[in-house]
Amino acid sequence: MIDKFARKINYMRISVTDRCNLRCEYCMPVVGVPKKAHNEILRLEEIESIVVEGINLGIDKVRLTGGEPLVRKGIMGLISNIAKIKGLKDLSLTTNGVLLKKYAKELKDRGLKRVNVSIDSLNDKTYEKITKGGNLKKVLEGIEVAKKAGLTPLKLNVVLMKGINDHEIGDFIELTRNEEIEVRFIELMPIGQASGWSNEYHLPNTAVKERFKELVPIDLENKSIPAKKYRMPSFKGTVGLINPLSECFCDGCNRIRITADGKIKPCLHSNYELDIRELRKEGLSMREILIMSVSEKPEKHSIADKEFKPITRNMHRIGG
Repeated sequence: MIDKFARKINYMRISVTDRCNLRCEYCMPVVGVPKKAHNEILRLEEIESIVVEGINLGIDKVRLTGGEPLVRKGIMGLISNIAKIKGLKDLSLTTNGVLLKKYAKELKDRGLKRVNVSIDSLNDKTYEKITKGGNLKKVLEGIEVAKKAGLTPLKLNVVLMKGINDHEIGDFIELTRNEEIEVRFIELMPIGQASGWSNEYHLPNTAVKERFKELVPIDLENKSIPAKKYRMPSFKGTVGLINPLSECFCDGCNRIRITADGKIKPCLHSNYELDIRELRKEGLSMREILIMSVSEKPEKHSIADKEFKPITRNMHRIGG
């Protein structure tokens, strides 16, 4: 699929649940969230049919997200079915890693290619504070099991927060010394309830390059990936910088997002959504809906504009 700005759309990110076993402050309220009724969430069969039609239209890369996707009942069967669809080149999953030790091997056996693990601190107490009770040891153990299972290349996602975890940048970079992993620093974004305090803790990713001038740029011309990649001299792994605020990468955007409750978001930072179930009731086919969603992709987001108003959905209800 090609949008009206000549971008090839071949990447679909699907949230399979808005529920999570952590409570990261930038993602969801500390008090938790009202549970959606079962019939409000896309059935696994619906998700599979969306993927099939997407692949028929040129989607060849699918990522399953949440919330925490591994808490969704039936997730393993869904992965098995999607992995068998002809034409799919890459099937991955974003997880907080809490359940990865238990499920990594089965995920690989079911056909999952790789995982991205969200981990915002390497310090027990800081991690527990950020996640409101998470256990860092479980995540680190899960990462090791994932590597042994072959869920690679492994990527670690780190949301940078000024005064909270930015003193750990060097510790994360050190993880790339002897292993072929990618540590990705992501700028804190004004999304949902987090928009009320994100400005206070926002740190542009230029800080990473300023503090670690030895970083050597690699593959910066690949606009289809949001992370600008770097490497420390002689290190085996890489460092990725994802800069949605300080360096807009919309001109290379190749994705659409589908929420757990069946809405397609052509752009992460827009409240505009297409309701799959309502459009199906109106007689549109899934193929027509996907084509429509691509045609509705804006040229770029407007975060840098003075009139910008953060979207209302929290990140856990969109999908990481």
